[in-house]
Amino acid sequence: MKVTVLQENLARGLNIVSRAVSPRSTLPVLANILVASDEGRLRLSATNLELGITCWITARIEQEGSTTVPSRTFSDLVNMLPADQVMLSLDTKTQTLNVRGGTSTNDIKCIDAQEFPPLPVPDLEGAVQINVADFREMIQQVAFAASTDEARPVLMGVLVQVDKDKLTMAAADGFRLSVRKAVLSAPAPASLTAIVPARALTELARVATDGEEPIYMILPKGRGQVVFRVKDVEVVSQLIDGTFPDYQQIIPRKYTSRTLVSTASLLKACKQAEIFAREGSNVARLNIKSSNGELQPGEVEISATSEETGKNETIVEATVDGSGVLIAFNVKFLREALEIIKTPNVALETSAPNAPGVVRPVGDEQFLHVIMPMHLG
Repeated sequence: MKVTVLQENLARGLNIVSRAVSPRSTLPVLANILVASDEGRLRLSATNLELGITCWITARIEQEGSTTVPSRTFSDLVNMLPADQVMLSLDTKTQTLNVRGGTSTNDIKCIDAQEFPPLPVPDLEGAVQINVADFREMIQQVAFAASTDEARPVLMGVLVQVDKDKLTMAAADGFRLSVRKAVLSAPAPASLTAIVPARALTELARVATDGEEPIYMILPKGRGQVVFRVKDVEVVSQLIDGTFPDYQQIIPRKYTSRTLVSTASLLKACKQAEIFAREGSNVARLNIKSSNGELQPGEVEISATSEETGKNETIVEATVDGSGVLIAFNVKFLREALEIIKTPNVALETSAPNAPGVVRPVGDEQFLHVIMPMHLG
């Protein structure tokens, strides 16, 4: 293999794929990145057997070939090379990759590409097409609510459902639920339901930076995998087996009070309460007081107390439709939900101190977030 490539392109490609490298594997090749010539371009791939990322970069291929290079050594070296051309040449007998850039010459010991696990080659026919900007926003508004508890693997995933031109994503961790809907630009060839690991979607959102290109989503038959393709990057992930909880049952059908409040004001009050609440179990009390005629507007009093550090109380003006209520939430969960809401105002729907609350962006029907209440104590 003899290849010439621009340092910035190689560094970008390595940065994209290195997130799928397995740092603690019994298979040494999983700590490496596959470097291969592929139809006039350079293909970089990494996998930890659950997640795989491939990136194609422009290069001048003088001689075809492939090998796997230790990820950390190669990435650190390329980042230190001058912003100019980098020459890669492989000695196939010794599996040594010679890397030249500027006045620097380096030899890196590699592992034969034959030992690298094969990644699926998807057929894009029948793929679901999704707008990149929409999909990234959906991931941002849903994936954070997935569980990190390995004892409940199904909840570590995001439920992705496609039906005709409707796309729905949902994630829950037992204490909160995030649901986001979108309309596809073209109806999908077939309905599909899959539980995709939240981590895989987060990585996809990180690498899918070109807002103009569509993302293609494919579920290769019988593989238990999902493949996402966007421009010159491909993300492959194992799907999570199991049945996702019927999240529709969790969403309250009615409420006794609907509180309209400025998103920024409520977010700021939650951040202040969290300073004190984080010392304990993140409990913040929301005392929602309904309007008293036209003279006195409604308000939300957010308070948190810590035995060690003290207490905080912030009052935010609100329009309260219905009766007042005193309810407690995990303020970290409430803050995280407010941070991903783009609308100026937000609605908080409540029915009782021991019933879930629903957070909705005002003027956006596509998103909702359910938070379980905490014990008032």
